[in-house]
Amino acid sequence: MKQRFYSLDVFRGATVCLMILVNNPGSWAHIYPPLDHAAWHGITPTDLVFPFFLFAVGNALSFVMPRLEQGGDAVFWKKVIKRSLLIYIIGLFLTWWPFVKWSGDHLVFKDWVDPDNPQIGIRLLGVLARIAICYFFASIIIYYAKSRAAFYIGLVILLLYWSLCFLLGDKSDPYSMNGWFGNDVDKKILGLPHMYKGEGIPFDPEGIMSTLPAIVQVIFGYLIGEYIQKKGKNFEMLSNLFVAGVALLLTGFCWDTVFPINKKIWTSSYVVYTTGLAIITIATMIYLIEFKNIKGSLSRFFDVFGKNALFVFALSAFLPKILWLIRIPNGIKDGKPVYTDPWHWFYLKICAKIPGDPKIGSLAFAICFIIFMWFICWWMDKKKIYVKV
Repeated sequence: MKQRFYSLDVFRGATVCLMILVNNPGSWAHIYPPLDHAAWHGITPTDLVFPFFLFAVGNALSFVMPRLEQGGDAVFWKKVIKRSLLIYIIGLFLTWWPFVKWSGDHLVFKDWVDPDNPQIGIRLLGVLARIAICYFFASIIIYYAKSRAAFYIGLVILLLYWSLCFLLGDKSDPYSMNGWFGNDVDKKILGLPHMYKGEGIPFDPEGIMSTLPAIVQVIFGYLIGEYIQKKGKNFEMLSNLFVAGVALLLTGFCWDTVFPINKKIWTSSYVVYTTGLAIITIATMIYLIEFKNIKGSLSRFFDVFGKNALFVFALSAFLPKILWLIRIPNGIKDGKPVYTDPWHWFYLKICAKIPGDPKIGSLAFAICFIIFMWFICWWMDKKKIYVKV
């Protein structure tokens, strides 16, 4: 019988909790540097959240894969296709939701492509889309190639991606936002209206080509999860995890000198570096929780998030968009009424009033939202409601 690793549940819950925290500040203009992404090259604590989550997806897959292998090809394909499509469709739904927006005093439908501005449309990719795609291809690689070959396939993908970036990118700076070769691929396949525009130019941080190395993050997560299960709770397993984590950390750091660590184009060095940090983090949690039996309010807090991880992440994107449709009068400007919504009203009227640096109020808003989402997860856990995708 396989041993239960509570620490892996806590890791997954902490990761989704941090994902919600960094995605929901009171004001994007007032964010503490560690809670913001690196402008381009480099890494911040926030840049660890998404790769850690993909790593956790791989961990979870290591517990499920034996059952899929026992069921055979038909069971495997049914499960993987169904789950991948559901996650992608939920992501697309949340991107389009709530299907209407305010235009003056009227609600208008959010078109697939804006007829008044053909460069604006519904984004096809995003966080959940990347999770779906990475889960799908990592599952196939692991199922058919098995663990050892999957590891080498992952290395080939990382080296191939590096080669593509260098050879197909702008020769003057192939790793810049404008020079990265993936932009042209996204424009041709996704189309300009369906790309992310938040960087000032059409550039998708969850684009097609940068998803290639992200698949390897899931593979590495699977291999570590499988290793932990096979070795069991002993100090040999724990020490080997620390050694592997430090080795990958140093490898990623060295690779950074020629292929910069960059979350937005998900460089191969970024995959290796963040995987090393993820392994060290999990090893530390295993030591504290499984070996030292240190289980307190903090571990229980994160565990609740981990039991409905994808659901609570989706809900954290769903709720604010509903609130954005509710208009609350907020004064007069240039002779016309100004409106806000309950989401921003709470920040402006309560959190932003906290004395001191505006970043304090912005962070307080994010923490309030985390607490609100935790109570929902806690209630679901108490009622034994677990939404499985």
